[in-house]
Amino acid sequence: MSVVTSTLSDADRTVVGNALQGALVDLVDLSLVAKQVHWNVVGPRFRSVHLQLDEVVATARLHTDTVAERAAAISVSPDGRSVTVAKTSGIGEVTDGWIKDDHAVDALVAALAAVIGRMRRRITDTAEPDPVTQDILIGLTADLEKHHWMFQAESQ
Repeated sequence: MSVVTSTLSDADRTVVGNALQGALVDLVDLSLVAKQVHWNVVGPRFRSVHLQLDEVVATARLHTDTVAERAAAISVSPDGRSVTVAKTSGIGEVTDGWIKDDHAVDALVAALAAVIGRMRRRITDTAEPDPVTQDILIGLTADLEKHHWMFQAESQ
């Protein structure tokens, strides 16, 4: 059942909907991974890494809502259920238990790199069918790349 009509063709809506759904899942998982590491980080850089992780969580959550609402606006029902996130996220698992600050930084560098790589493919995929969605993906990728840079600098 579709309760919203889209100005996109069915073919374009499928391409764009898939890109938005993938982005949604990756952002939900990124926020969960960052929060898990945030709760468990230990070490001499605890405070700075702990606070930096919350910045990633805030960014991911902000963009999650934007992406989900864009999907709804083009008549694609967003699916952020835990089962969907677990099955389709592109982020690897983080270790359970306490995590040393240097390992926490490495985990976020890897998680951000995975999401950014997938976002860049989505940017390319949405260029023709929907520049509006592409613009959203470009903006959120820029924010993620800033976090990626900052975490990499933290590990030097």
